[in-house]
Amino acid sequence: MRIDMHIHTTPKSPCSVLDPQDLIKSAVHAGLDGICLTEHQALWEKSEVDELAAAGGIKIFRGNEFTTNQGDILVFGFYEDIKGLLMIQDLREAVLGAGGFMVAAHPFRGFKTFGIGQLQMTLAQACKRKVFHFVDAMEIGNGKLSSSENELSQKVAENLGLLGTVGSDAHRADEIGKWVMDFEREFDSEEDLVTELKAGRFSVIHSAAA
Repeated sequence: MRIDMHIHTTPKSPCSVLDPQDLIKSAVHAGLDGICLTEHQALWEKSEVDELAAAGGIKIFRGNEFTTNQGDILVFGFYEDIKGLLMIQDLREAVLGAGGFMVAAHPFRGFKTFGIGQLQMTLAQACKRKVFHFVDAMEIGNGKLSSSENELSQKVAENLGLLGTVGSDAHRADEIGKWVMDFEREFDSEEDLVTELKAGRFSVIHSAAA
């Protein structure tokens, strides 16, 4: 199963201009089997997702992107609709209690923009980010990041022994499917999605043409 794990739509994510209907069309055109809706601290209702999936002929799973004191975190299998800035420790405790899965989203976004690259950040320094103590995985491929930012994420994940996930981080229809997860097994439920993530039964694919 090929799934784009990181997508934002309008109006649930104000920064996005991606209409859900256009999303479905683009996802099907890109050959995806499923998508994850990971809005900015806004959770879709299960009935909404089921209706959208049935009409579009594609599997749709829910996630959430929370803002924490240690950066943005993608969460799957956790359904509390929490607003505002969260402490990473509190989110971790809640997600663990629910049996969910946490991913450090775009962990090195802007590291060159803000001068860290010019300071010759070492791999050892990059590995010391506190957020990595509180997540199950980190995003090693993000459609909004530069190749050097994604490469640093990949090296850190390998060094720390963390699972690496990817996603387009799409906010427009033409961004769908740039980075996708290729799962080894087929599944239908969000519970099974979390199970497969925890087991690491996936590979990642980068499509530069997307």
